[in-house]
Amino acid sequence: MVTVSNIITIFEKKSQLTLFNLKTMNYSTIKKTIALSLVSLMAVGAANAQSTESAATTNAKVFGGSGQYNTWSVGVNVGLPSLVLATGGYNGFDHWTPTLGYGVYIKDQVAHSFGLQFDYNGGTVEGTSGSRPFVTNINGEHYTSFKTTYNQFALSGVVNVATVDYLRRKNAINFYLSAGLGLIYYTPTLTGAVTPGFPTTATSSFSSSQIVAPVGGGVKFRLTDALALNVGYTENFIDGSSFDGANQYPVRSHYSFGYAGIEYSFGPKSKPYLEWVNPVAMMYDELYDEALRQEVAALKGRVTNVENAVRDLKKDSDGDGVSDQFDKCPNTPAGKVVDGAGCPLNIPAPIDTSLFVRKGTMMAPAAMVVQPYTNIQFDFDSSVLRTTSYPVLDASSADLRSSGAMCELDGFASSEGTAAHNLKLSRDRANSVKTYLVNSGVDAKKLKVKPYGETHPIANNDTEEGRVLNRRVEFKKH
Repeated sequence: MVTVSNIITIFEKKSQLTLFNLKTMNYSTIKKTIALSLVSLMAVGAANAQSTESAATTNAKVFGGSGQYNTWSVGVNVGLPSLVLATGGYNGFDHWTPTLGYGVYIKDQVAHSFGLQFDYNGGTVEGTSGSRPFVTNINGEHYTSFKTTYNQFALSGVVNVATVDYLRRKNAINFYLSAGLGLIYYTPTLTGAVTPGFPTTATSSFSSSQIVAPVGGGVKFRLTDALALNVGYTENFIDGSSFDGANQYPVRSHYSFGYAGIEYSFGPKSKPYLEWVNPVAMMYDELYDEALRQEVAALKGRVTNVENAVRDLKKDSDGDGVSDQFDKCPNTPAGKVVDGAGCPLNIPAPIDTSLFVRKGTMMAPAAMVVQPYTNIQFDFDSSVLRTTSYPVLDASSADLRSSGAMCELDGFASSEGTAAHNLKLSRDRANSVKTYLVNSGVDAKKLKVKPYGETHPIANNDTEEGRVLNRRVEFKKH
């Protein structure tokens, strides 16, 4: 199994070999060696990333904030700086001489797909005039080669291109793009003046600093949860024209840096590093959490029980307006008027007036008819309905349900006791009538209670007979 120490050993050997060959190999051989080294590192990194693939879940939750992750990392790298850009551009010295560059950075991973990175890069860039006989500087002097040493500081934003992986639980490879702004301090040295009158060993050197804008991209291979192999390429655009010493204004200077290195994320081992967290896996874990699924299933069961109970309460098999739960007379024939218990009311048929004989002739005896909306009487200091009041209440309920009319229930009391007590007693009597009517199927919104206490008597409160009549509830149908 490939380990981190193996990777570092291979990397060191490759670096040493490259430095040695810079002095002994030709340009073509050097390019092949560099390419082979980078490909070897990428292959080893990818293999190790795949071998450490883990299906373990984390304690991190979606929308749980950055505090549940490790977000800081540091990295080091080495590589090859050059005047030549992959995207093209003019270079006074058009032949690249391979040299060594190096860098170190610290990064804060702000989100799954974005981080802020502070870089330091240093090294040397060398080149010759190549196909040209010489390069002319701003003073008109001709030189055949240059060597620039530099130190660069920059702050960049890094965007991860592949943070969501639908194939694996953990990302093994991340691609990224970066762009930033900083300062570069450099000292170019020009060699080999060929202007007549100048010695061939003449040199020219100076120092300068300029704003620089690094733009690049790369790929990272996860070696462990805390360690990654980082391979990238950056093009650096300088706000000046003298990086190679020629100072060929208005052409702006630039250089590139291809590198490979190691990045280490630090923090508690119990927390995952944010850059390698796959949001899809996190959402899957939360959605299929066993405890949550059991809780949802139990909640569904409770909702189902409530729905069944409500359905049973509303069930009215005989359609008489009284649910089966409270229907004491099931299977009532259709069209029958029932009381609050669902039992048919004994309401006589209308009197046939054709049986009456005018002008002294005999007429058929009329049957007793229960009149709705007759006053409801109460015992002394009581709001309990008398059983003798049920027929009137049932007849009133049937009429209100069929007509849908509004009705005001006015409560009264006799003059015994205080006025406050009698007002409360009259309200309780009116509410007793309302409760009966609502239980029998009358819409509560159609009934209004209004207490009057001992006011508005209909009989003399000085006699018992009068006080009996004043203990009442009156109906006012609208």
